[in-house]
Amino acid sequence: MTAIPVLETERLVLRGFQPSDREPFMAALAKDEFARTISREGRALNREEAWRSMALVNGSWSLEGFGNWVVTLKGCDKPIGRLGPFAPPGWPDFEVGWAIFPEHQRRGYAVEGAAAALVWCKEALGHDRVVHCILKGNEGSERTAAALGSRPVRDWSPPWGGDLTFWETRWDNFIRSGPYARLIDWRTAR
Repeated sequence: MTAIPVLETERLVLRGFQPSDREPFMAALAKDEFARTISREGRALNREEAWRSMALVNGSWSLEGFGNWVVTLKGCDKPIGRLGPFAPPGWPDFEVGWAIFPEHQRRGYAVEGAAAALVWCKEALGHDRVVHCILKGNEGSERTAAALGSRPVRDWSPPWGGDLTFWETRWDNFIRSGPYARLIDWRTAR
């Protein structure tokens, strides 16, 4: 099993899932507002579906050596979402995705955490190109991707339904972005 690294940013801690995270994620995935953009079902999940979703994301660390982190605010170990790399068998590309609980959105946490995840993917895995699969109409995620220097490259209709757009972030574009500069400035100042 791969040890899950802990990443820090100016305001966030990205860490592995813990048993205490189960109920907050179950509650979030039971809300359509959160689950519809990140689940194959495209809607709120029941407890069994939510558990399966969490197991898939968590199991990626053991089976692939990478996966999503739980996002927490510094000084508070309660989850506010998840983000990180995702590429299970059958997935069309190597993705870095984000899912911040609705009550914590619009504060820049997805951008800040995704920037740290992109740097980790480059440093630990050698990825200088990643995609973000974004449900059409998810303007918040589109703004997050754009802030990272990403560009929409193609549409995709997965076999389970939904209309997504692949956004692509290339390392050369990312390192010219504001989120990258803020992360590096913060790291240097520590």
